Amino acid sequence: MSYRITVNSLPKEVDVDSDTPLLWVLRDVLGMTGTKFGCGEGLCGACTVHLDGVAVRSCITPIDSVGDSPVTTIEAVGQSSSGSAIQKAWLEAEVVQCGYCQSGQIMSAAALMAQNPDPADSDIDDAMSGNICRCGTYVRIRAAIKQAAAAQKEG
Repeated sequence: MSYRITVNSLPKEVDVDSDTPLLWVLRDVLGMTGTKFGCGEGLCGACTVHLDGVAVRSCITPIDSVGDSPVTTIEAVGQSSSGSAIQKAWLEAEVVQCGYCQSGQIMSAAALMAQNPDPADSDIDDAMSGNICRCGTYVRIRAAIKQAAAAQKEG
């Protein structure tokens, strides 16, 4: 079946089964490999993308549920002010260790910052709770989110 979706502000047409996960449309059909496969069950967060600005797990989001909602991936998250601030803070705080989970971490953090530009620790914990980092960089992740919030406040 043919679907028209908007990915990173660009219209795309894909011919896939209705239950094909958005993750596989992005990676296998569109060749956008920044979004990672982790668990395939929506538990680890490696596959996180934004669907109409909301962080979702693309491995459990069937293509037929996307509709007209715009999809944003790690390849374009830096075009938003929150995404840009998060990416900059991620580098400055040296969050990345192995890096595998980081695209999902950044996508969840950017969605948080877009909705709540001054998150408390509990807000950060709630927003990031579905993202697993095997390297345990959680302290640096929280610091980077706080750093990005402070930078956005300063302008």
